[in-house]
Amino acid sequence: MLWAGASVAAVGFFVALEIAARGYGLPGPITNQASEVILAPKSGPLLYASMALTMVVLTWRERFIAAGAAIGIDIVFFLVRWFLDARMMFGNGALWVILGCAVIAVTRRTGRERVLLLKGVGLGLLLVAGRKTGDAWLLITSKTRPTVLDPYLATADHALGNPSWLVGRMVRATGPVGTHLLDWVYIQLAVAAVVVTLYQLRHVAAERRFPRHHLVRTFLVIGLLGPSIYMIFPVVGPVFAYGTGAFGTGGEHWALANIWPDTPPPLTAPHPMVYDEITPRNCMPSLHTAWATAIFIHSRRGPRLLRYAGTFWLVATLTATLGFGYHYGVDLIAGVVFTITIEAALRTFDRGWDRAGTALVVHGATVFVGLLLAYRFLPVEMARHPWVYGPLLLLVMASVVYGYVRVDRRWAPKAASTRQPERRAERHPELV
Repeated sequence: MLWAGASVAAVGFFVALEIAARGYGLPGPITNQASEVILAPKSGPLLYASMALTMVVLTWRERFIAAGAAIGIDIVFFLVRWFLDARMMFGNGALWVILGCAVIAVTRRTGRERVLLLKGVGLGLLLVAGRKTGDAWLLITSKTRPTVLDPYLATADHALGNPSWLVGRMVRATGPVGTHLLDWVYIQLAVAAVVVTLYQLRHVAAERRFPRHHLVRTFLVIGLLGPSIYMIFPVVGPVFAYGTGAFGTGGEHWALANIWPDTPPPLTAPHPMVYDEITPRNCMPSLHTAWATAIFIHSRRGPRLLRYAGTFWLVATLTATLGFGYHYGVDLIAGVVFTITIEAALRTFDRGWDRAGTALVVHGATVFVGLLLAYRFLPVEMARHPWVYGPLLLLVMASVVYGYVRVDRRWAPKAASTRQPERRAERHPELV
């Protein structure tokens, strides 16, 4: 019942965004996704990653058939596009397989098997729909928020030593190799999330059920709630407000000054600034930081290689967000607090809102709201006393991190103790 209600709410949300986007004369997430059944997809790797999520409910034989069908369909599309001299991109085959699984679930499966396969289809489609929904949200922020609050964050960032300017110069010094590596990590964040999720869902096909909590849940809630903060605190980022725009997009026509990353902004009284109706206001909080933090958290229970990969993705993503001028340092702190609060809320919900989890959620939400208020109303004070406010920002973030680690350790023994009887039963079935 809960799953069905969530599905209806998601569909209603997508329809609302579709209507809002069309109000600005552009296709919405539903239209964009439907067009990729035939037209060249925006991201082939994302579609194949989504298909991999769907396949967690299939047997190995069914997985090989599905993968072969997707590759075969893509080869046909490749030949047609090559003949028509159209834009080349793969991924249509993966989308066709996902939709085919939905048709099979409705026409060939019944009962729990139908529900399980539809959940797998929904999991795969939610990943790609989340990407399309994000694009629609970004459009809405640029159209509805003509002014941005970058000067406030740039001023508050003095308390942290202007990390975006510092890391920006460091990344530039690495040359094209470092830049291309960080860019690839930044773009393929969803693929990294799928790798961690596949590990978490590796037993679904055998057990015929999904675990109660996994990474995709956290990812989707972050993507749902994050853009609403964009509307409250619209920010475009250092490379746009103080530079030439990402990849030379022409942001210098709207920038306060062309000084990123060579010269930190002067310490002056901040004020809202007008910006174009194209650039997304997607900085506060940093959702790339939020998602990378979620990947890091969920990779902790995996094997050593997965833990190393989660750590690498977090560090590389933080470096990219700062080094490319997409975010201020204070954005990253807010993103970490945002994610841990959401992760704690989801896990506490599963446990019936126990006292320790509820206290952590309240603490995280309070810290997050306090950060937003400080960035908006105390940036000059923060900049004038960096040795006070810089460590204070790190300490309040650390308090949320420490609170999560402490609660997680309290929960872990209980989870282990509930699994021990199952393991004993597997080793000694005569005891059951």
